[in-house]
Amino acid sequence: MSTDVSGMIECRPGARLWGPDDEDSVWEVAIDLCLLNRGNAYDGLACLFGIRNSYGFRPLAEDRGFPDDASDELRAEFAGYGGPDDVHGTTWLTWAELDAADWQEANASGTRTRASAAGTDTDWGRVWSVMRLLSEIHGAENVRLVVWFY
Repeated sequence: MSTDVSGMIECRPGARLWGPDDEDSVWEVAIDLCLLNRGNAYDGLACLFGIRNSYGFRPLAEDRGFPDDASDELRAEFAGYGGPDDVHGTTWLTWAELDAADWQEANASGTRTRASAAGTDTDWGRVWSVMRLLSEIHGAENVRLVVWFY
């Protein structure tokens, strides 16, 4: 099974203006993950999403599925990969969850920390920077990363 990752960062600008339950508080695509992340380092995928987790990490967001309230653009991108029939490991996580994560938590053997696998000094650092900036504008619960593997 392949472990190439695809996905997008979404934000919900209307939630800041009208509240998260307002009909105009919809998710919008902010940026494609491929523009920010250069690789598929298995330790990062393991600690974040539980993919190829021979490292023994406790994943932050494993197999949550595709969000019901995803933007139309994200739905189209996901469908372009074949949707749930052709991808695996589909999941998402918010900036609030990432910001609250224990980045010093180690894997089962105690040899790798979450920070060393997917922290700000890895290829994921650019993704976290964009999410952090968007959260300063829209709120931490209104910024999320949605990913799938093909």
